[in-house]
Amino acid sequence: MNITKKQVDALNAIVTVAITKEDYSDKVEKVLADYRKNASISGFRKGAVPMSLIQKQYGKAVLLEEVNKVLQASLNNYLSTEKLDILGNPIPVVTESIDWDAENFSFDFELGLAPQFSVDLSAKNNVTKFNVIADEKMLNDQVDRIAKQYGKLISQSEVKADYEVRGTFTNEEKGINAPANFALDIFANKKVAKSFIGKKVGDVVAVETKGLFDDDHKLMDYLKVSHDNVHGLDILVNFTIEEINAVEKAEMNQELFDKLFGEGVVKSVEEVKAKIKEDAEVQFAQQADQKFLNDVTDFLIESTKFELPAAFLKKWIQTAGENPLSAEQAEEEYAKAEKGLRFQLIEGKVMADNNLQITFEDLKAHTAELIKKQMAQFGQLNPSEEEINGIVARVMSNQDEVKRLSEQVMSEKMLGLYKEKVKSKTKEVNYDQFIKEMYGE
Repeated sequence: MNITKKQVDALNAIVTVAITKEDYSDKVEKVLADYRKNASISGFRKGAVPMSLIQKQYGKAVLLEEVNKVLQASLNNYLSTEKLDILGNPIPVVTESIDWDAENFSFDFELGLAPQFSVDLSAKNNVTKFNVIADEKMLNDQVDRIAKQYGKLISQSEVKADYEVRGTFTNEEKGINAPANFALDIFANKKVAKSFIGKKVGDVVAVETKGLFDDDHKLMDYLKVSHDNVHGLDILVNFTIEEINAVEKAEMNQELFDKLFGEGVVKSVEEVKAKIKEDAEVQFAQQADQKFLNDVTDFLIESTKFELPAAFLKKWIQTAGENPLSAEQAEEEYAKAEKGLRFQLIEGKVMADNNLQITFEDLKAHTAELIKKQMAQFGQLNPSEEEINGIVARVMSNQDEVKRLSEQVMSEKMLGLYKEKVKSKTKEVNYDQFIKEMYGE
């Protein structure tokens, strides 16, 4: 057997696999001999069928199968040994015909090669690392929300300005059927708020969505519509009133503090605010980190220039799935996948250049930390090491979970590397400002 590679250009190559009779003849003879032992053909005892008859009946099919096995094994071994970094899979070069009566065969395969490039993490960029704070307005709003949440609801017969209403937003055309509970001060449009005054249970209030809130993203919360649909949404929705309540706010006293945070943990409204601020900013930091990671990824995709074997990849896409695609369909699929492929190549290069690896201990420690946090949510604050290790072992016996957790660990490692090496500016914002930055508005 002989395997050679012809470099077409930097991103494409042809590999030729030449197979001789010596590469497959023993395997073919063994398979045919096994066929002969078990063949049942009229006029012959089992195991006594002439080999010439077996050869005539099964020889060509066995030859094709065994040659294909040798071909695939040889090609895979060659790619591994030569450490060729290919994209997609080798594509057989179609020939008009193969003379299966010959003893020697030659097969060509097209290869798409991964490009060579460098990634400059220290390059000039417009990436911003956000420090998101819980400002005083947010803390006061949260304290007020708590007072209302744990307060006393007093049923009322008609809506007044400081009451809460519960009901359902509907719009049949857009498929909206969203239960909601709110006070009238949520509306940026004061005319809308005024239209609720005096209404009773069972009444329906028609509301225009355009300019309804100070931030269109709130439509996601109250109408349950997707982010892609909220901007500039200009439709009429009906709100059917199902309940009207006055809210007698709970007193912010030690009894409520103990109920919320545990006995003696906080002792004043200021300490409640401090606790809310601490917890909120941990969550904000996680969201800011994810945005930073996404923004660096976009910057690297934009700034790291390299060519791809596009023609090869489109041809491969045509035959890679269960159902063959047309050239036009493959073109569309390639356009959708190109950015993701570039990201994978860049990520792989960054990992290789900076020796980022995931060890078993990394994975185990990450999983254990997640489990501890989950158990803490259910009041199990001090689980034993033996208990944690047992759960970790069960989780890591699931290959899908291991893959998901490995991606999380690598994401954390990439984030740490980017924070260290990417030269970004830092900007302090409150949460509302961050949301606008997050969605590019």
